[in-house]
Amino acid sequence: METEQRDRAAPTVACRFCSAPLGRTVVDLGMSPLCESFLRADQLDTMEPFYPLHVRVCETCHLVQLPEYVAPENIFTEYAYFSSYSDAFVSHARDYAEMIVERLGLSGKSFVVELASNDGYLLQHFVARGVPVLGIDPARNVAEAAIARGVPTRVAFFGRETAAAVVSEHGHADLVVGNNVLSQVPDLDDFVAGIATLLAPGGVVTVEFPHLMRLLEGNLFDTIYHEHFSYFSLLTASRVFAAHGLDVFDLEEVWTHGGSLRLFAAHASAGHETSDRIREFAERERTFGLESGAPYEDFRKRVEETKRDLLEVLIAARRDGLRVAAYGAPGKGNTLLNYCGIRADLLEYTVDRNPHKHGLFLPGTHIPIFPPERLAETRPDLILVLPWNLRDEIVEQLAYTREWGARLVFALPALELVPAEC
Repeated sequence: METEQRDRAAPTVACRFCSAPLGRTVVDLGMSPLCESFLRADQLDTMEPFYPLHVRVCETCHLVQLPEYVAPENIFTEYAYFSSYSDAFVSHARDYAEMIVERLGLSGKSFVVELASNDGYLLQHFVARGVPVLGIDPARNVAEAAIARGVPTRVAFFGRETAAAVVSEHGHADLVVGNNVLSQVPDLDDFVAGIATLLAPGGVVTVEFPHLMRLLEGNLFDTIYHEHFSYFSLLTASRVFAAHGLDVFDLEEVWTHGGSLRLFAAHASAGHETSDRIREFAERERTFGLESGAPYEDFRKRVEETKRDLLEVLIAARRDGLRVAAYGAPGKGNTLLNYCGIRADLLEYTVDRNPHKHGLFLPGTHIPIFPPERLAETRPDLILVLPWNLRDEIVEQLAYTREWGARLVFALPALELVPAEC
């Protein structure tokens, strides 16, 4: 029986890598606002734009993707996400810096460039070791935070033009870092060509991105939002890099975003030996079916079941007179809440450590955001944890809520209610 879902209408969207028409659906999460478009109180009665979250897969190159509904300039020029507010991400960045400095033998004579460097949470660790750095980020507000931290930062979108300007001013980079940015690039050709331009002949580029196979296996559909234009496997990422003369020669699996890949690449002319891990992992992806489309039907069914399960818990809690709040205001949380239709009648408020979000409202659902102290003031019975990928960190932060018997709710990867001390 045919199980692959295809769009009823003739495909009108072309693959951003190979330009083939897109005709197979991965999942359709309906209409949703931009996940980082938080609202002020005076904006709540104005029209709010919603765009489709309809993910498709290219049957030619197998890149999973969303169309570019909104230009990057309208998303990333002023950004609400500051990486330094997550202790786990700062620790992850520190561990990476220690590893790569030793692996590549970086020193005061080296040059490191990070793409989408955010508030300097990663490059600060290179600065502390005396390694010259440059951050590149299109969001002026987070770039200013990085500069205040002592991390030189250029406010720009990255591509061929920016790469050429950096090379002209600073020379080629011995290390180019791109963590959680490849997915956020609509023009893959320009971006990867820029990396090839910027990278020194013997240099190395590392990129991290949420792994498509883990997204499907783990039911991690909340990592789908308009800021994420593409969803990569090793196989598809390798093709994109190879198109610009860059060979992916090694990889590591890392914990971020429920399971990410860290790829190591270099100019093909550098002659790096390909790690056995690359060959083994590519075979794992083929066996899983990423190039056949088989896993997508099961993924869609689990997404729909997650929605039903979460709504049943929240509706039952409210009928029983329980108070329900949330922890965190990440982009992924807004995908979950808007897809499930969860608003302030089911979820009173959320809290976040980022002071830039306090006093604002979540896009689409209009749930208010408060400082974390609000939890102790109101003592909710259930706390829906939206950044589930930081589970250990957040469970520790919320241990005090066991004083009044609160339970934490994790919707993903599978619905789970746990006491705060667990």
